[in-house]
Amino acid sequence: MILWHNPRCSKSRQTLALLEEKGVTVEVRKYLEAAPSVDELRAVQAALGCSAVDMMRPKESEFKEQGLSKTDSDEVLLAAMATTPKLIERPILINGERAALGRPPEKVLEII
Repeated sequence: MILWHNPRCSKSRQTLALLEEKGVTVEVRKYLEAAPSVDELRAVQAALGCSAVDMMRPKESEFKEQGLSKTDSDEVLLAAMATTPKLIERPILINGERAALGRPPEKVLEII
């Protein structure tokens, strides 16, 4: 399992702590340092079963600065996340073909 993690985010830290408490071993990917590609984002989107905007942080200033809109195509939004990983909602746990957004952190327990 891979956890897309931002150590500065309280929900991300809570999710990692919850997984550790449950004895779950995960590979931690600090996605701000190792940004996912568009193909990786597309695969995670499919695993989440959501639209691209649902895995984004549209309130980040970069969203507006880039002229993005919640109605933009998934491809536009995926490309924006690949170039500006700060726009990715966090944390995301990936377990094979399944993924879960850790909001609230307990949501990730559904896929372990």
